[in-house]
Amino acid sequence: MAESKVWLVTGSSSGFGRSMTELLLKHGNRVVATLRRKEALSDLAKQYPSSQLLVVQMDVVNSSEVATAFTKAQEVFGRVDVVFNNAGMAIIGEMESVSDEEARKIFEVNFWDASNVTREAVRMFREVNKPIGGRLLQVSSMLGLIGKPAMSYYAASKHALEGFSESVAQELDPAWNIKVTIIEPGPFRTRVFTDNMDIRPQHPAYTNPELGGSKSRQWATSTLVDGDTEKAVVVIEKLTHLNEPPLRLLLHRDSVEAGREKAKNLTDNIDRYESWSENVYFA
Repeated sequence: MAESKVWLVTGSSSGFGRSMTELLLKHGNRVVATLRRKEALSDLAKQYPSSQLLVVQMDVVNSSEVATAFTKAQEVFGRVDVVFNNAGMAIIGEMESVSDEEARKIFEVNFWDASNVTREAVRMFREVNKPIGGRLLQVSSMLGLIGKPAMSYYAASKHALEGFSESVAQELDPAWNIKVTIIEPGPFRTRVFTDNMDIRPQHPAYTNPELGGSKSRQWATSTLVDGDTEKAVVVIEKLTHLNEPPLRLLLHRDSVEAGREKAKNLTDNIDRYESWSENVYFA
């Protein structure tokens, strides 16, 4: 059996976070499971010893709680090898159906809070771990790669996370041995489609059932959400065993199809309009 690693998992109460926590513990890894309500993992806390599972109450909207979680991880396990930056929320609503307050809230969770975790992860990997290094798994979405009607602010928050993560990956000194992978899941059956999804009343201008927003609203609550998180986390965990993991992992047939279509459309657009850039320079 491979040597166990220390993982810090955010959003561990359900969905990808819960499935990943269960998988890691089953295979003998040590886990710092962070979540807003510790009682949500009471069953696992009874099943596994404190030498393997550390449950930490952490609300990702609170930067001091994020820092405290990493401090506790260091105190108990001495290091963190992998951070599964997974906490998030979704909102369904056309641009005019979502208030500024609601839009800012989703950015707070999906972008700003994820960036706080990223900052603490990099510091831990560089300044605490012996030997230096670590793996940062940023859970984005297929909608961090493409847009979708009635998901404009959710997609924007995930696009922001992707641009941030891609830039951070280029900022890191290779000597720090920190590997970053952005995970882009398609539709998986998690609480993001139930408890963690805020479906806003539809603006009257968009109620035509033939418009994209109406179709997206119907899709979000349908059985087309067919991804199995327990199978997905097995695939995600494999990333930590690669010496050179990919910057992006498209996970689900819908993500793969969307990625191919976007790549083709982008290439076609570049080829068609490349000449427009020929005479826009000082010399």
